[in-house]
Amino acid sequence: MSQPVQPPNQPQQPFGGQPVDGNPYAGGPGQGAPAAPTGNPYGQQPPAPTGNPFAGQQPGQGAPFGGGAPFTPAPPARNNVLLGVAVALGAAIVAGILYGVIAGSIEREVGYAAVGVGFLVGFAASKVGGSNPAVIAASAVFSIGAVYVGQLIGISMILADLAQIPFSEVVGDHFDTVTKAWSEEADFMTYLFLGLGAVAAVGGAKKAG
Repeated sequence: MSQPVQPPNQPQQPFGGQPVDGNPYAGGPGQGAPAAPTGNPYGQQPPAPTGNPFAGQQPGQGAPFGGGAPFTPAPPARNNVLLGVAVALGAAIVAGILYGVIAGSIEREVGYAAVGVGFLVGFAASKVGGSNPAVIAASAVFSIGAVYVGQLIGISMILADLAQIPFSEVVGDHFDTVTKAWSEEADFMTYLFLGLGAVAAVGGAKKAG
């Protein structure tokens, strides 16, 4: 008798079965799907930052690297020479009138008042125009003029009181008499007060600057 012929060996399928729906990694009949990996392989890494890292900062807070504000606006420079000279002139006129009223009221000059005139002129001018040499020089010159005008106003008030005439008449009609009286009465103290006004103007300008 002849023995039955064994069927030829079936070709072995890779991965244990036929591909399912075009997926070469899908298991065949009787085989389960491969288990998905468990755990987060990136679990030890910190989460990536999202959004703007500087969005939470408020104005005025420090920079993210511990420093101060990256840009601090500089204060505006005071270098308006013309305005400083104009302020010196205006302050000299006002201070000179006040000085003359004080001198005419007490019928004598006061050294502290002359110093105050110069300091006021220099301080006001430098506060606006800065420490420019032109502003300081103008303050000194205008301070001398302010003290001189104040002396003339004081003499005019004294002459008006002696002659029993209005102050405006002395200044308007007899101003030459006033200047002549100043020249005759001028002494060392008179010129010293003029110098004190100029020195005080320089000091006031440096104080403001």
